[in-house]
Amino acid sequence: MAEDMQVRQEKIGSVTMDYTYYSGQDLYSDGEIEDKLLDIAMYNPPEDFPRIIETEKSWPVFYHFSPLRTNIVDWIPFKKTDKVLEIGSGCGAITGALAKRAGSVTCIDLSAKRSKVNAYRNRNADNITIIVGNFKDIEPHLDEDYDYVLLIGVFEYGQAYIGGAAPYEDFMKICDRHRRLDGRLIIAIENKFGLKYWAGCREDHLGTYFSGLEGYQDGGSARTFTRHGLERLLDKAGIHEYAFYYPYPDYKFVTTIYSDRYLPKKGELSNNLRNFDRERVLLFDEKQVFDEIIDENEFPLFSNSYLLVVGGAPNVIYTKFSNDRVAKWAIRTAIVRDDPRHMHVEKMADTEAACRHLMNTKQACEQLSVRYEGTKIDINQCTVIGDDIKNGLSFEYCRGETLEKLLDECLMRADVAGFKALIQEYMHWLHYNEDAYAVSNFDFIFPNILVDGKRWHIIDYEWTFDKHIEAKDIAFRAFYNYTLGGEMRHACEDLLMRDILGFTDEEIAAAAEEEKEFQLRITGGRASAGRMRELIGNRAYALEGMLKYCNHADIKYVAQIFVDYGDGFSEENSEKFLDCFVLGRYLKLEYDIPDEAVKVRIDPCMYPCVVDIREIRAGDRIYPEEDIVVNGFRQECGLVVFDSEDPNCTIDVEGGSHLTVDMEVFELPQPLASQLAQREVKESFVEKTKGFLKTKLRG
Repeated sequence: MAEDMQVRQEKIGSVTMDYTYYSGQDLYSDGEIEDKLLDIAMYNPPEDFPRIIETEKSWPVFYHFSPLRTNIVDWIPFKKTDKVLEIGSGCGAITGALAKRAGSVTCIDLSAKRSKVNAYRNRNADNITIIVGNFKDIEPHLDEDYDYVLLIGVFEYGQAYIGGAAPYEDFMKICDRHRRLDGRLIIAIENKFGLKYWAGCREDHLGTYFSGLEGYQDGGSARTFTRHGLERLLDKAGIHEYAFYYPYPDYKFVTTIYSDRYLPKKGELSNNLRNFDRERVLLFDEKQVFDEIIDENEFPLFSNSYLLVVGGAPNVIYTKFSNDRVAKWAIRTAIVRDDPRHMHVEKMADTEAACRHLMNTKQACEQLSVRYEGTKIDINQCTVIGDDIKNGLSFEYCRGETLEKLLDECLMRADVAGFKALIQEYMHWLHYNEDAYAVSNFDFIFPNILVDGKRWHIIDYEWTFDKHIEAKDIAFRAFYNYTLGGEMRHACEDLLMRDILGFTDEEIAAAAEEEKEFQLRITGGRASAGRMRELIGNRAYALEGMLKYCNHADIKYVAQIFVDYGDGFSEENSEKFLDCFVLGRYLKLEYDIPDEAVKVRIDPCMYPCVVDIREIRAGDRIYPEEDIVVNGFRQECGLVVFDSEDPNCTIDVEGGSHLTVDMEVFELPQPLASQLAQREVKESFVEKTKGFLKTKLRG
């Protein structure tokens, strides 16, 4: 970087903080939460972050400190000689991962406080420089030979960073010119047409429903794009070498990364409840819709996020992360395309401790191969890469259809006999040689079995144990996980659990609890990402439940006014009020009384209730208690108890005046309403009840 200004630097641990371009004021902030983030980074080692995340149950703490955030870059083939530029590094969610694998990391961020969070959490890294200031001021002084330029969750703010008539096109050009000729520009960004937004998730930056789908009509500083929108920007920027990857469920907490060379298959996209930051609605089953999208070859249009790689695409075409676990079991799986006709699979340890788990997997391969020797069961063979387990294991890439998909196809065409035949064959191989060999593949589940003609390829067997596990217990795990995959599969529960396994309801419940305990052992009791959504507490409201509530509200929270013109009350001469309750109990009505009216009847609701008539006014006249005729029982405390589903109050009126009604209405259980409505109720009971009712009515 050119030294044409007075350099102002300080050290936080081994990290260099550069304030040369800092104005002295943070131009954006999330408020007090940033002080908490700084305290966490200053006074806690990174290994304590997962515990703090669970304790705080806070979206910002989870978002900024979860180790899962680094998944988005952990698969990229950095080298220790690489020079990396991270634009918009924020609190350093991925900076540390870059520093471990690259030679040097230069960070740029507008906020000094966030940059301090980054520095303190990575204080032991001596290859990080954080430049604080406005990107437009810093950019002209940056080198143009970076091996990687990264914008993770940053490109959408291009108009705020750059401004001008074509901010995103200019931002793309500016960032691209800072990579070396054979380097890469990496952009992670939400897809404004992502399926989760159609299904009822709020737009990430505005927090409103359907904002991106509607073209950001309400403004805001961020803009996201479809794939076609990004391709138009690339074309305008003169960039023609690039590849799209598809982080799932999204780039923030990615569990799987697909590509155009390896797209998802039906049944794989079932982890869709990821609304950590806000409540959402559930307008449809995203898994089922994703399956249809995959069938129609439209997944790139509806992927929730994009990971755009400008420059030469890595030869990794698929990655699955299994690192939401205890360190000794944290691994990831990749599919690598060696050439257009050949692929292989790699499993790598995410931690040094997990190398032992890979060695156990290799041993499992050898043991299971002996158990199934000479059968149609093919245990996918593995070898140690480069004779060092730290490099991982290499497997053959097997082709075929998963047993899970074949079972689904039987269900789709109502082929019960075919479904049962597959399950019976599965059970046969599960029992095969079980008494002769003390080795059990607890991972013998349907997605791990690829059927290719007459061969059954077992592609994953990491949970294999040197002991005998009952076949029915392994089968239960396979059946249980299968039936969680939607209503169609759930309908098979009786067949699988009761008819095939012969389990009772109590045994099913006990086995399900054992599976949960097994998952807890894998995670070390730590909260998974899905569990963190529950702990943070942002709910997902199903459409069916919302409709039921709306129907309920149309009945419960509706009042009606009847007008008597001298011939009595009738439905014909009435009006309903649907939006007249505040906080579910305060009834506020306004109504212009017709000129010919002689009486008005006010029906506050359609259920037994107790009512505090605070005020009924017609014009200048405020009606005293004695002028209001009720079909309920007046308590000594002044409240009126109605024990019918047709409570009403009637007043004499002079036509042409304006009516206002102010009441508090509290629903009562029918037995209590009936008891209170008895005129023989003892005074002592009324006194006891009075306080209860007043408390309920007052809040």
